[in-house]
Amino acid sequence: MSALLWILLALAPFVAAGAAIFALRHRGAAHPGDPIANPPEDLVSALPARQTVLVTGATGFIGRRLVEALTIAGHDVIVLTRDPAKAALLNPPFRLITGLSQLSDDTVIDAIVNLAGEPAANGPWTVAKRHAILASRLRMTGNVVRLIRRLARKPAVLINASAIGWYGLRDDEALTESADGRPCFTRSVCADWERAAVQAERFGVRVVRLRIGTVLGNAGGLLAALLLPYRFGLGGPFGSGTQWMSWIERDDLVRLIAHAIATPSLAGPVNATAPEPVRNVDFAHALGSALHRPAGLRLPAAALRYALGDLADEVFLGGQRVVPAKALKSDFVFRCPDLRTALAMILRAAGHDSASPASHGHSALRHVEM
Repeated sequence: MSALLWILLALAPFVAAGAAIFALRHRGAAHPGDPIANPPEDLVSALPARQTVLVTGATGFIGRRLVEALTIAGHDVIVLTRDPAKAALLNPPFRLITGLSQLSDDTVIDAIVNLAGEPAANGPWTVAKRHAILASRLRMTGNVVRLIRRLARKPAVLINASAIGWYGLRDDEALTESADGRPCFTRSVCADWERAAVQAERFGVRVVRLRIGTVLGNAGGLLAALLLPYRFGLGGPFGSGTQWMSWIERDDLVRLIAHAIATPSLAGPVNATAPEPVRNVDFAHALGSALHRPAGLRLPAAALRYALGDLADEVFLGGQRVVPAKALKSDFVFRCPDLRTALAMILRAAGHDSASPASHGHSALRHVEM
């Protein structure tokens, strides 16, 4: 075997890490013209006739799909963004604001969906980064609560994003919304974030704290970051691969948000994850199988820790086995309850069914904002 081939084989896991980490630095970036599998208006069919919905974090991976679904379905959408240029990537019509102070006290809002916050997985958690992650969430949520306080007519519901990191690093136990949390950075961020959102209840507003798992879609997030290395046969588990991954397909998440708005009995913490979490090694094998590629190049834990520090341990090497008990009890039906169904739909929509790596190089790269 040539020396070059030995070097390539030795470096393969790190090439995969580099591609994934580089893409994750840009997770949530907008990608106009993303192919879709579900008619957007169907995703919010649970909503009653014409609603006015305020969306923060509207230009992110989740937010832009939610805005698209709402506007196409004929609802009135108010988009809050600090960068008006990014709003050009959203599906019109909508009302654009750059600050909540631009809304008068007599503004009528039926629901608020608060998705805004500093990206948490786009670089190591330095002291400054940790501060930005927490402060951005508390600042926006506090501003939303202050808006609710001064509105003459209060919105019926606040859907406030949180994350399954609330539960901390766990082993094999199945975690419903009644489970407790274990101390770690993501736990402390989510706990403070949720406490800030709960303040809206003082004004008679129903608050849903949506604990979101890994969101899968072809237009951003972890899956889009992994498509390129997996296409070239450089995919595989993170570390031991035994850690649990609690995930949700992006359109199912948008549907769950609409369901939560439309279901008065749904309040408090709600796990936004598919009913069938998987171990990371099973995720790797399922993605490799869906792409007709091997998925045996394990990404060493040491490489992830070297690149990302505590972020690696809490997001990639640790995990939680989360069950969406309250969503299921409220009669929400997942269109993608299992990983293979989700990957088949996502990859079919993205045109990744059976072509070679070369033919899809541009398609995979399209999901990474440079």
